[in-house]
Amino acid sequence: MTMPGTNLDPWYDSYAARTAGLSASEVRALFAVASRPEVVSLAGGMPYVSALPPELVSGSIERVLSSNAAMALQYGSGQGTPAIREHILQIMAMEGIRGSADDVVVTTGSQQALDLVTRIFVDPGDVVLAESPSYVGALGVFRAYQADVQHVAMNDEGLVPEALREAIARVTARGGRIKFLYTIPNFHNPAGVTLSWARRVEILEICREAGILVLEDNPYGLLSFDQPAPHAMRSVDDEGVIYLGSFSKTLAPGFRVGWALAPHAIREKLILANESATLAPNSFGQFVITEYLDQADWRGQIATFRDLYRERRDAMLTALGEYLPSLTWTRPDGGFFVWLTLPEELDSKAMLPRAVKELVAYTPGTAFYADGQGRGNIRLSFCYPTPEAIRTGVERLARVVNGELDLLRTFSGARLTRAHDQRPGVVTPPPNTD
Repeated sequence: MTMPGTNLDPWYDSYAARTAGLSASEVRALFAVASRPEVVSLAGGMPYVSALPPELVSGSIERVLSSNAAMALQYGSGQGTPAIREHILQIMAMEGIRGSADDVVVTTGSQQALDLVTRIFVDPGDVVLAESPSYVGALGVFRAYQADVQHVAMNDEGLVPEALREAIARVTARGGRIKFLYTIPNFHNPAGVTLSWARRVEILEICREAGILVLEDNPYGLLSFDQPAPHAMRSVDDEGVIYLGSFSKTLAPGFRVGWALAPHAIREKLILANESATLAPNSFGQFVITEYLDQADWRGQIATFRDLYRERRDAMLTALGEYLPSLTWTRPDGGFFVWLTLPEELDSKAMLPRAVKELVAYTPGTAFYADGQGRGNIRLSFCYPTPEAIRTGVERLARVVNGELDLLRTFSGARLTRAHDQRPGVVTPPPNTD
């Protein structure tokens, strides 16, 4: 029998200390609300998979089942099939990367690659440097492994090199151990900005001098709108960079196939960690994707996704300019996200319940920080809703923002009036009746 005031979980005292870092992300917590049909969700970064012709996938599945079912439905290698690793090399070559298929490790989405890298490098209390803001899924992994996340400032050109130098010096001065810098250089999640080429080179040099590994996460790199992003950081440093990629944004997330391209010395540790976690990545998904890449016009399909997301990006920027012209936001050249800055009086997390009542959902900026920052920001996702729904969602958001500001002004005015009336020795004159 559980006594009053005790924890309702009888196993509470048996959990490992690291489980204290496990918590539901603010993005996942929004899914139940955002899935209601009357709510316009500008929250989740879900690819618009309906733009993928079903016959491309069904045809690949049928061919795999007719010709390779025995292998596709069996356990596979902990590193991934040789065929898909060769295809991954072709994909990465589009961003200037040359590598060996031997150094590619296939994972269950790039999220698992993040987990594996963190597992093999981070002890409790070790420092991970991450952009300010940073991807919520990465922060969850770092928290689970009890890392000390130190944010590094960004601006419209991405991570600020001088801020990186200062962070390294600050952590080093207090005796901290920096294990790696985690960065999303292309069409950042959540900020939407792209790291300039000059900064990529400078940041690599800073990390090389300090002996810090770079973890380059690049799920959106091929989804540029107007011009390609700069070449990957891995393209100029194959010993100091682990590159993470994924088929989730350029094909479909349901396959759960991603990868890590690691320096040769790290590769073997990743394979062993992968085998201990899952025995082997999804064999069937790898065979289907290989067949798709062999037979389909996958480059043309990526171009289709680019056009679709560009149209939706434009719809969001136009709507923001019309309905919230006094605010500021980023203008992404690709990817899925816009980062909105609110008036300093507003709190994006506290404002969310009112937004849900107005039938619009967004992700509060607090989800993207390890230290409680972000209340003055909102991540808006334009990848999934139609342009018409995006416009409706931004209009509803504007009603929420303007309504909150009106309430604050009313409250502030009333408070000032009360303060004036209650000052000692001040008598409110009667109304003029002349």
